[in-house]
Amino acid sequence: MPVQAIQRFLKLQSASGILLMIAAAAALICANVPGIDRFYKALLDIPIEIRLGALELNKNFLLIVNDGLMAVFFLLVGLEIKREIMDGELSDRRQVTLPAIAAVGGVAIPALIYFFFTQEDPVGRSGWAIPAATDIAFSLGILSLLGSRVPLALKVFLTAVAVVDDLGAIIIIALFYTSKLSITALVLGVLGMVVLAILNRLRVTHLGMYMLVGVLIWVCVLKSGVHATLAGVALGFAIPLRAEDDEGHSPLRHLEHMLHPYVAYLILPLFAFVNSGVSFRGIGADVLFGPVTLGIAGGLLIGKTVGVFGFSALAVVTKVADLPTGTSWGSLFGVSILTGVGFTMSLFIGMLAFEGAQPDYAVATRLGVFGGSILAALIGLGVLRVSLPKEGAAGETEG
Repeated sequence: MPVQAIQRFLKLQSASGILLMIAAAAALICANVPGIDRFYKALLDIPIEIRLGALELNKNFLLIVNDGLMAVFFLLVGLEIKREIMDGELSDRRQVTLPAIAAVGGVAIPALIYFFFTQEDPVGRSGWAIPAATDIAFSLGILSLLGSRVPLALKVFLTAVAVVDDLGAIIIIALFYTSKLSITALVLGVLGMVVLAILNRLRVTHLGMYMLVGVLIWVCVLKSGVHATLAGVALGFAIPLRAEDDEGHSPLRHLEHMLHPYVAYLILPLFAFVNSGVSFRGIGADVLFGPVTLGIAGGLLIGKTVGVFGFSALAVVTKVADLPTGTSWGSLFGVSILTGVGFTMSLFIGMLAFEGAQPDYAVATRLGVFGGSILAALIGLGVLRVSLPKEGAAGETEG
């Protein structure tokens, strides 16, 4: 492929979502083709050991991606959330009210639908948060396929809902998906966060200082029993948005800009590849149409739609918030369906929820996430195609 073609592809807003889909499809092929499946499993099980004196980290390749590289993804999430709160869509109270209310519905209703399907399964119930997440890269990538027909306010609404969703997912992971705690390691991790806060208060802008402390916090949090990716979020929140000595320089924006291509085009596709390999051999109707699969798929497709659109409509009707400028009820409904594209965060929460459980739960999680996300993407895109003004009409409206 010519270099120019690659550059044009990477400039597409939907490029990262396309790569995620390719990585997931490749994983499914590797897991189901005889011969290749053994190499795929062997890749995931490759042992990787890091030793520094008495400190030892012994993980396989799968856990290095999920516990290590995904910490970088959560660092980027932390940076994006802080930027949006301080200087973006979430900094204006009038703009944040509707997405915040919508996000509450987008967490509560999917969880209730999931509980409805899994109420008889005590292990399955622990996955209640899986359908509560929105994949911001996928959903915005799908929305970008409609080009200039999409009003800016609708893009802002979807972005804000996804950001609040991410913040909610981070809180859920910290509160509900934490294993047995090592108090010593946890205290050391908290002390590291205090050091980050001091660096921020002293207006230190050298990113190397933050990265060094961040790595130490990651090790402590990893050993503490709290999921190590939360160290990335803490580090992201500590990076200064602005430098006092140079009005044009933003350490946060610089780091965000630097990390984005690595996360979008390497880390997330790699995460999708190592976590999406579902072998369909021996899968029966009890898994394919089981409570976990249906609970996740139903939560993503129906729960997110009902929650986001229903809570938004209630807020608008009661005058608590306004309908985004230039949007119709139909386009808001279409975007609400798109919030059911969970993928990355849903797979991640599923991995935490069923860690140590029987393999059937991991298979059901992937089937539910794939099924619900694909249906939400296709139906949401279809609704938006019908409800949004045509290209010429959109241009006239803007003019």
